[in-house]
Amino acid sequence: MSDVSPAPNRRPKAYKNEVFLESADARPLRILSEYLEPLSHFRKHRIRDTVVFFGSARIKEDGPMGRYYQDARTLARLVTEWSDGLENATRRFVVCTGGGPGIMEAANRGAEDAGGKTIGLNIGLPFEQWPNPHITPELSFEFHYFFMRKFWFAYLAKALVVFPGGFGTLDELSELLTLAQTEKLAKKIVIVLYGSSFWKEVLNFDALVRQGMISPEDLKLFEYADDPAAALNILKTGLTRYYLQPEQPLSEREMETPAIAKSRV
Repeated sequence: MSDVSPAPNRRPKAYKNEVFLESADARPLRILSEYLEPLSHFRKHRIRDTVVFFGSARIKEDGPMGRYYQDARTLARLVTEWSDGLENATRRFVVCTGGGPGIMEAANRGAEDAGGKTIGLNIGLPFEQWPNPHITPELSFEFHYFFMRKFWFAYLAKALVVFPGGFGTLDELSELLTLAQTEKLAKKIVIVLYGSSFWKEVLNFDALVRQGMISPEDLKLFEYADDPAAALNILKTGLTRYYLQPEQPLSEREMETPAIAKSRV
């Protein structure tokens, strides 16, 4: 055996140096990893696009607003059964949630009931947010950066179903509505506000029109639904019109998804 010991000043390679990777200087690498890791999994599982469910983590199955939990579960099951029945080489309109409890759990659970894949984009928080057990294990992600999580919500989504919720739900809804209003999504997105009595009490869109803060046409960016069958009909109609049997050929940007996109310099 050699008596020569390893060089005492030899440092680990940068990509194995945990101290460096946790430092402020390595923040761009951490951000990039929250883009690349989900991308790798979505390509492997041929996930082409999603139907995103938003809603409160505080709604319990047996609580006072438990009907919304049951409706989210039912709707997610119906969407998954419909999407899995489509003839396509890629997985279309996969149910995606924020990965936590409440409405998120209900939607992941409904997709699981149908035997489909389902995505959870979890975020590390000091309370409430823990991955629910109904997410497809290979499609369960833990994010540190809210904006990278939001990117994956917006980039893959072809439809959005928003159940009653608080600050987080309002934030996510407002961001997606803004992107749709300003055409920054470069695609059509079907938006359903589930629970018309809740949303009309919480958000007065008509007042925004009267005050000149939004245009009357902006009210066409979303529709209301109060039962799973009505919501499913809105989703199927919009997704078929825009993506399955489009009235006009889709642009290159509208067709591009992580599962099928070509690399660009």
